[in-house]
Amino acid sequence: MKYFLFALLSLPLFPRSLQAQHLELLTENNKTSIRGLSVVNDRVVWVSGSNGTIGKSLNGGRQWEWMIVPGFEKRDFRDVEAFDSVNALIMAVAEPAAILRTSDGGRTWSVVFMDSTKGMFLDAMHFTNAQQGLVIGDPIDQKVFLATTNNGGNDWKKAESPPVLSEGEAFFASSGTNALLKSDINGKQYPLYVSGGKKSNLWIRNKCFAMDSTLMVQGIESTGANSVDMYDDSKGIIVGGDFSKDSSAKANCVLFSLSPAVHFIRPEIPPHGYRSCVAYLSRDKLICCGTSGVDISTDGGKRWKLISKDGFHVCQKAKNGGSVFLAGSHGKIAILKE
Repeated sequence: MKYFLFALLSLPLFPRSLQAQHLELLTENNKTSIRGLSVVNDRVVWVSGSNGTIGKSLNGGRQWEWMIVPGFEKRDFRDVEAFDSVNALIMAVAEPAAILRTSDGGRTWSVVFMDSTKGMFLDAMHFTNAQQGLVIGDPIDQKVFLATTNNGGNDWKKAESPPVLSEGEAFFASSGTNALLKSDINGKQYPLYVSGGKKSNLWIRNKCFAMDSTLMVQGIESTGANSVDMYDDSKGIIVGGDFSKDSSAKANCVLFSLSPAVHFIRPEIPPHGYRSCVAYLSRDKLICCGTSGVDISTDGGKRWKLISKDGFHVCQKAKNGGSVFLAGSHGKIAILKE
């Protein structure tokens, strides 16, 4: 028994490969707070942020082309969805809410959706391919705003019977990653999203699966789920916390499975603070980030190790490739290195 205990204690808590991982800063020190990130492949990366600013790299982040959308110089583009080096969508959250599309690499943009309804605030977009996607927005009269497209964002159809949220329950536009468009075994698509605020819940097919405060901190406007990701059709992860107390690790992460029924699991070692975005890199490897740092897990999200105290809003793995990028305030963009 003594030998077994000594051997167990002498083993590293995390693999050596994880200990070697670090972030390489690619660019920073501009006036844009970046919350939108779309990594098409290992070379093509788009970002979007405040002050009407869009950025694009065609060589894996070594060089960036920055552009400001005419007429939208004071707008905040909280999400971007890029399909290649020339076709992309950007989302202006409010006043009024708008979605713009480019087919010439960002030289020109056309408005494909606009809504001036009082209280309208868009939070996230998600596409399963170059044609089918959704956009989610804060509730109007407590009803979730949902719209879908089947032609690459050129046209949008609003949901006819959206669910009603609780008082004080809404969404965070912190990283554009609180909603997913999924497909069932018959190919029928459905939304999956997470809410935050005074109530924080997982919603699947517009049905609520409640999370209590031991799973995800909630109760005030700054608390709750910010981001959701799934590796396959049966398991996923949610991160959030309290952005007003961004170093607190209290109830900031929860794993879930959908088969045979929805089941929540708390991690053994949570991320080290409020986290605004999470992404699967493989079945067992994940990354999450927030204003107080960046964490990596190599065991499916059960245990997390802090690899950087630098703050970032959003992280994403290449849709086609292995590169992982992060972006945040002051135009900061980084890449994960082994």
